[in-house]
Amino acid sequence: MNFRMLLSLVIIFFSLSNVAGAEGEVPLTAAFIRNNQLWIKEGKEETQLTHAQHVYTPKWSYDGRFIAYIDGNGQGEKSKLFIYDMVKKESYQPYVQVSATDFKWSPISNQLAYNDQGILNVTKIKNGRPEMFENISLGVNGFEWFPNGKEFIVSSQSNLLPSGWGPIELFKIEADANLQQEKIHPFFTILTNEDLFAITAEDFKWSDDGKWLSFLAIPTASWSNDSNSLCVISSKGENFQEVGKMLGDNDWFKWAPKKNQLAYISGEGRFLVENKRTTIAEMPVFIGQKVYTPKGNVDLDLAWYSSHVVIVARSKENKEWKEGPVPTMFTRLYSIHLKSNDQQQITTPNEQERDDNPQAVNEYITWVRHTDNESKGNVWVKEGLEGKEQLWIQNVDSEPVFYSKKNNK
Repeated sequence: MNFRMLLSLVIIFFSLSNVAGAEGEVPLTAAFIRNNQLWIKEGKEETQLTHAQHVYTPKWSYDGRFIAYIDGNGQGEKSKLFIYDMVKKESYQPYVQVSATDFKWSPISNQLAYNDQGILNVTKIKNGRPEMFENISLGVNGFEWFPNGKEFIVSSQSNLLPSGWGPIELFKIEADANLQQEKIHPFFTILTNEDLFAITAEDFKWSDDGKWLSFLAIPTASWSNDSNSLCVISSKGENFQEVGKMLGDNDWFKWAPKKNQLAYISGEGRFLVENKRTTIAEMPVFIGQKVYTPKGNVDLDLAWYSSHVVIVARSKENKEWKEGPVPTMFTRLYSIHLKSNDQQQITTPNEQERDDNPQAVNEYITWVRHTDNESKGNVWVKEGLEGKEQLWIQNVDSEPVFYSKKNNK
């Protein structure tokens, strides 16, 4: 082989090895939705799990054997709860014609709790599978398991009285309550006023050590489109604080791994063109908060990569827009190093593409890349902050849901 031929082969090799989007081995497992159907991807292998359904919000069970999901019709007129069994490779309903407005897997077992029109139920375990159910409590609006898997935090909706809206009640309910009043305990009463007006409490999330619980206090419908109150309360219900105002996006507030820090995107106003800033709150909140979004920018999604690094989807502000179609905000992912405040762009979409829905799974960073304002997109990954961008899943309806033993307690 002469030198010129050898040089050509070397150039070709390095060119191919550096092509962005060339698919390599990605050791991740994700459930995702494509054309309204449930799929999974493990490494390079894709498998379609449902047919002729309209799937929403898939969620992995504690041990990864099951995926719960809602089968709807796109208009919100039905919300049937199904479970896919990865071992038996079949979908089934835990009970005949179960509907659900919300559902959560236990953090310690394969029990599934769900809200059926204000009734909190939890499945039994039959032959190793979640089947049948028991009633836990009535009058439930929002709920979440306690980290020990033995109790629930539950909210009831405020009542409209002649004097105005009443308080929001939080309860601590034992997982085997079965409607027994002695197992249902008052936890905290949220007294609302002009500064903190809300009628429901939803989207509960526990801190990494289980000492703090965050949630959104949500006002009436029109108001909630512009502003909601992000709140925290200690695990014993002794310390309640409002953290700040934000939009009602469940993905916009997340606890740090191994620290009592809460990252959220602060700012009021339903339009995303301005006033959306990544903010870190130390617990208790009176310790302080710090805004990390540089002036002239907006952050429109976030994820913790480590206890010291946050990934955000960032775009330039568009204060010039006043009316007409809302402009597309072309976001790129940035890393924020909290100790040094060093901030770097870490993804490179084309001019008419936007990167959002960042997630950190083990050492990998994942996101969805959309073209212009299209809702469908492609899932990209990179290993670490300095890794190479790689196309992993094409044509997804929404961001994937990852299963990782490291991320499931």
